[in-house]
Amino acid sequence: MQTNRRNRIKSIDMLRGLVMVIMALDHVRDYFHFDAYFFDPADMTKTNVALFWTRFVTHFCAPVFVFLAGTSAFFVGQRRNKKSLSIWLLKRGVWLVIAELTIIKLAWMFKLDYTSIVLQVIWVLGISMIFLAGFIHLPKKLVIGLSLIAVFGHNLLDGVAPSDPITSGIWTFLHVFNLVDFGSFQVFVGYPMIPWIFVMPLGYYFGELYRPTVDSKLRIKRLFQMGLGITLLFFAFRAINIYGDLVPWSEQESMGMTIASFFNVAKYPPSLQYLLITLGPSIMFLAWAENWQNWLTEKLVVIGRVPMFFYILHLYVIHLLGAIAAILTGFTFSDMVIDLWITLQPELQGYGFQLWVVYLVWIVLVIALYPICSWYNDYKTAHREKWWLTYL
Repeated sequence: MQTNRRNRIKSIDMLRGLVMVIMALDHVRDYFHFDAYFFDPADMTKTNVALFWTRFVTHFCAPVFVFLAGTSAFFVGQRRNKKSLSIWLLKRGVWLVIAELTIIKLAWMFKLDYTSIVLQVIWVLGISMIFLAGFIHLPKKLVIGLSLIAVFGHNLLDGVAPSDPITSGIWTFLHVFNLVDFGSFQVFVGYPMIPWIFVMPLGYYFGELYRPTVDSKLRIKRLFQMGLGITLLFFAFRAINIYGDLVPWSEQESMGMTIASFFNVAKYPPSLQYLLITLGPSIMFLAWAENWQNWLTEKLVVIGRVPMFFYILHLYVIHLLGAIAAILTGFTFSDMVIDLWITLQPELQGYGFQLWVVYLVWIVLVIALYPICSWYNDYKTAHREKWWLTYL
């Protein structure tokens, strides 16, 4: 039973490692692709098929991060009582918010002044953990019901736009991808709390499928059924083209671009359709991957066991490599010191490379970072007595 238990956890680490690697592709694109400084790759009037799918595949990252963070909390809860688990969640949630405002901000911008801050996935992971610390004390059925209502119903709130500055600012933090101006500094809310804080509790109770008492064949069957059902819901909502996303699909000049339009779902804030098409296939992946074991899956497992370490490390390396590339192509290091977001930096228009270069840099980056992640995973495993390692 113990061996099977380890294999089951490996499938989750494998998925987490896979989305970490995919995430790195998107960040390399931000810092190296010429077109990134001129238009959004999801803009159907300007993008192309290769660029769109390069962007689309990275949509899986944030939902899997948040969902599986809830699942990991469930595993921790099997060794603790609810009070202890709440404290664990609160501490890690606060740490992630602080990390977003310091370590992560420095990695993205190469400066730590607070004229502006950007709240991204690490912030929403932290705030979701803080909410989960309270949710676990509520009845299970109530939490699941509220979470499903929020996930399926939050797009009904898309038209809400308070005119009062204070109310508008609060609403932005809750459900709008927007800039909040506080006078002396600005906060760009990239990841508003709704529906993210309700995705994590669903991931938490999803962990029940991984109890040692659950037969592996039954679990695989349930995972596949659940993932397939969620994916089919996406196609149903998308085909109707009425509810569940801010951007309806439409016929384009070519079949390839029409298909791209069909899958062009809104990430900011995450629409219902966005969550369905990312979480559904991800859960099916867990069903398929439970018995996978080869040299590649083992490497993904290693990265998946040190996600925060990989996240921080890859941001600094990508930004530094981008700065070197900018200098070598006639730009300056200061051009890579970012005010708000890398692709919004006007000084960098004209910098960048073709898409194949982005893929090349990404492959080299992942290969180069793997040995460091492997070393850290071994170090973390051998030094469980060091409490601070659990935060990386």
